[in-house]
Order: sequence, then C-alpha cells, then structure tokens
Amino acid sequence: MTVTAAPEPAPGSRDRRRIRVTGTVQGVGFRPFVYRHAVALDLDGWVRNDSSGVLIEAEGDPGRLDRLARTLVDQPPPLARVVSVTVEAGLTPGGDRGFRIAATDAHGPRRAPVGIDTATCEACRAEVADPTDRRHRYPFTNCTDCGPRYTILRQVPYDRPSTTMAGFTMCPACQAEYDDPLDRRFHAQPNACPECGPQLTWRSPSGAVRATGDEALWGAAEALRQGQIVALKGIGGYHLAADARSDGAVASLRRRKHRDDKPFAVMVADEAGARALAHLDAGTLAALTDPRRPVVLAPVRAAGPLAEGVAPGLTEVGLLLPYSPLHHLLLDAVDRPLVMTSGNVSDEPIAHDDD
Repeated sequence: MTVTAAPEPAPGSRDRRRIRVTGTVQGVGFRPFVYRHAVALDLDGWVRNDSSGVLIEAEGDPGRLDRLARTLVDQPPPLARVVSVTVEAGLTPGGDRGFRIAATDAHGPRRAPVGIDTATCEACRAEVADPTDRRHRYPFTNCTDCGPRYTILRQVPYDRPSTTMAGFTMCPACQAEYDDPLDRRFHAQPNACPECGPQLTWRSPSGAVRATGDEALWGAAEALRQGQIVALKGIGGYHLAADARSDGAVASLRRRKHRDDKPFAVMVADEAGARALAHLDAGTLAALTDPRRPVVLAPVRAAGPLAEGVAPGLTEVGLLLPYSPLHHLLLDAVDRPLVMTSGNVSDEPIAHDDD
C-alpha cells in the first residue's frame, strides 16, 4: 500500500483536502464508513465513488483530517483492500455544511476493482433465522458486509443501476435502510427483502412452476431426500445438487454430467457436518470458514457416510460451507451433505441462464 500525506498544517488553521483511495473500495461499505468517521470528526465535505475508486473532499481541523486519512489506512471496512491513499491539501474552501455521500461520477477510465462475493454474515443469518424478523427465511438476504458483489456487476462504478439488482425497486422499508447512515445496509446495493427483491421458484424439468417462496425450498429438499438431482441457481450460476450419501443419486449425476471419475465437492451445513466426513486441522478449518468459502481438501473418514462415488479411490474429499442464505436454508431442510457441482456437462462453461 502507498500513502501520500499532506504537508504539515499551520496550528489552529482550517484546511480542505482531497483524498483519493484506490483498491477494492467499492461494494464493501467504504462510503458509509467514510461518512460515519467524517461526521464523528465534525468534518464538512463529501465522499463518492468514481471510475477509479473512492474520492473524498473533507474540510475542517487539520488534526482531524489527519485522523480521517489515517483511519482509511489503519481501520478500513472488513472487506476493503486499500492499495493507496493520496492526500492533496490546501484546496479552496467548498462551502459545505456537514458531510454527505455525493452522486457517483462515472466519467473517466473504468479502473476500480469490485469486491468478491462474500458468504452470509452472522447478522444476516440471525435475521433469516428469526421468526419475528421481516427477512425470516428470505433466501436472498444480504447487507454491506456480505452477499453478492462482483457477480451481479454489469459495469463500474459499483452502484445499484450498474448491477443486476437494477430491476428491483426497493420497498419503503429497504429504502429507509439504504438511506440511513447508521444502518448496516446503508448503500448496500443488493439490498432486498421478500416484499421487493428476488423470489424463489421451484420448477419442473419442463419449466412449469411447481411452487414459490418457502414451498419452493421444501419441494427441492424433498426431491433431494428422494435421491433426485436439483439444479440450484445460486450466485454466479447453476449448481447441480444431489444427496452425497446416496450411491444411486451420485451415480446418476456422474452419468448425466459425463463425469467418469473426477471427484465431486460436498457442501456441509457447518463445522460439525464437515468433521463427520473428514479430519480437520486448524489450517483446514480456517480455510473452510474463510468468507470466500473455497472448496477445501481434507482427509476423508474411512467409515464416513459419503457415497463411494463422491471421490472414488481417493483419500481426500473437497468440502465447502454454505455461502448464501439459500444454501443455509436448503442444508437445514435436507439435513444431510450435498454434492454441489457446476451445472454443465464436464469441461464446458458453467451454466448461468435458465434455458
């Protein structure tokens, strides 16, 4: 990371500074983060996204401006990756009263990287599990600290009109969260709820709608328990899911994918589910629980419940944890490990559209 500091200010003076921040600073709650700190420091000015990253103009006590710049480097939001912070001092006073999030400037070369899709945070999981919460059992719950980012992006800068969520108009409750600087969904671009966001649909192989909402989830879970294969549209494309304990389901999946012996990855509900299938050391567990939710290889338990066809002839199995509320809900409903493999014939690109 590179940091360019402002020159030493005169004692008791007031300064206006332009602060350029580059790196993965869009889609990670960076503007709300800057807003909250600037307000706490009693600074005037604004912050906005642009095609290169985040741009700040802040005015006030030079010592407090130093603290703001230092905070950007030392305490950025959890999902941010700051590459550089450049400070230009001595700007002409702007006449701002208070601090605000300004409209995005989409002009210029589009160089700003966008954050990766990130596994559901504990706060969102708690909402999904809470019968009194308006997002109870909503499979597309997310916030500034989790959820889809890169996958839903059409172009930078990262704002809702530039994502696949552009077609979903937020209801008054979601809009209020989005507009509230003290809410963790402040400027969370994928923000949605059962009233205004994407809905779950369960379809037959012919495409006919069988059920929607929670009934759709239970329909898919019952099919998996019966040894059938379910195409699950998640973040980034389709997975084919099957009961990882069923020899018949796994063998059928291999035939349909034309996948003779390459091992399948297995999704488990939690750490206990992973330990039931494999031996985990501290490093393996840390990788498994990383917010990126990678597939992690671990020594398989010889007497474990996995079907022989999951990883034929191998002493290791690839495991991953749920990374969306839909996965959490489905794993809870089926109460068993699931093979999760890309929805395509082997060696072809992942299927991402419904047709």
